[in-house]
Amino acid sequence: MDSVCDNGGAAVWKPSSDSHEEDVITIDTSTSETEPSETEMAKAETSKPEPYDAEPRKAKQKTAKGRRCRRRRCRQGNFSSFATYFPRVLKQVHTGLSLSRESVNVLDSFVKDMFERIAEEAGRLAHSNKRCTIMTEDIQTSVRLLLPGELGKYATSEATKSVIRYHLCR
Repeated sequence: MDSVCDNGGAAVWKPSSDSHEEDVITIDTSTSETEPSETEMAKAETSKPEPYDAEPRKAKQKTAKGRRCRRRRCRQGNFSSFATYFPRVLKQVHTGLSLSRESVNVLDSFVKDMFERIAEEAGRLAHSNKRCTIMTEDIQTSVRLLLPGELGKYATSEATKSVIRYHLCR
């Protein structure tokens, strides 16, 4: 019959006496670390013990409402790009034409830059008129100031037409 001997940290397996071969299996259970010194043990005792009386956190249960919310399209807090609108407008003006990615990026940066300039100028006009609110007159004036000559007048008339169209459809 086989037997296992504990030999000071190493277990040795010895086959029964009727077997002619000697197979020895050793398992090292000792650790490579030395025992901690007294100062290390004192530090461990003085450190805060983990609170065992605290209740374990419960796993969140998935509800139908929670699953439904993940499927919905999330709205972004800040507006990042006008790129989705360029193909729509181009289709209305010139059907069959398309825009490259690089041209969309150039148009996007141009529109963002103009928007910032118009908003800043309209804010300055409102502040100079001692108001906290930007009104339509401020935006019209800032467009006329920023865009040269006929382009400013044309932009103002197109914006007025689109605002009227919006109010009629509403």
